[in-house]
Amino acid sequence: MKTKHFKIVEKQDLAPQIKLFRIKAPLISSKFQAGQFVVIRLSEKGERIPLTIAESNPKEGTITIVVQEVGKTTLELAKMKEEETIEDLLGPLGIPSPIEKIGTVLCVGGGVGVASLYPEAKRYKEVGNKVISLIGARSKDLFFFTDKMEAVSDEILYSTDDGSFGHHGFVTDLIKQILESGVGVNEAVVIGPLPMMKAASEITKRYNLKTRVSLNSIMVDATGMCGCCRVTVGNEVKFTCVDGPGFDGHLVDFDELMLRQKRFEKEEKIALKNWESQCS
Repeated sequence: MKTKHFKIVEKQDLAPQIKLFRIKAPLISSKFQAGQFVVIRLSEKGERIPLTIAESNPKEGTITIVVQEVGKTTLELAKMKEEETIEDLLGPLGIPSPIEKIGTVLCVGGGVGVASLYPEAKRYKEVGNKVISLIGARSKDLFFFTDKMEAVSDEILYSTDDGSFGHHGFVTDLIKQILESGVGVNEAVVIGPLPMMKAASEITKRYNLKTRVSLNSIMVDATGMCGCCRVTVGNEVKFTCVDGPGFDGHLVDFDELMLRQKRFEKEEKIALKNWESQCS
């Protein structure tokens, strides 16, 4: 469902280069389920970018997205202010995450992936699961949504690459710690950078722990037409935007996926350079 001109009703700085936007989108907020995303286009000639919905409020008619400033469009969005409007917002898209009561769930988030992890952890808790959350970041100042994650977690552990908060090391160290402790875990959901999801899936595979990952970062068109988000899952070719974005982490070919993610690096750098020259 698509309408035009979606108003930004709230903007927050969550961490360096990470911003939250609460946007008026009544129809999308009323249909959203954990795991789904939207596609944003800031102007008629702008590019389309997929962004996970971090939260929805049907009573207010709003959705919340979290944006990391990494390219031309995200930097352009980051400069927008409250009361300004976004040209196009399409969604909710993607297959909702298959969340049901299964026992104990390990929710693992890295970096800005925590924004996508939160609605999943919240839903797992709502249907009666025990939720153990493991959150990693490069440094303490990059954590956000800690209050939200703690509210939906029975247990939560943090890690930082530089040792400024929590465990000094990677979030994958915490996965090993939990699984080696003998705590019974029935399922894991892992969302973050591709190398982290690959490493996490390799660990959980050794424990035969069912693991779902989210591959939304590779999407471009996000409607199944461009074919850029092809990913090999087991022996099958899937399209992240229409078959996912959630997949079995033990079956995803992460090496192929990481190569594909670099496909448009040259064009992205050119677009950013041109935009910066226009802004200067």
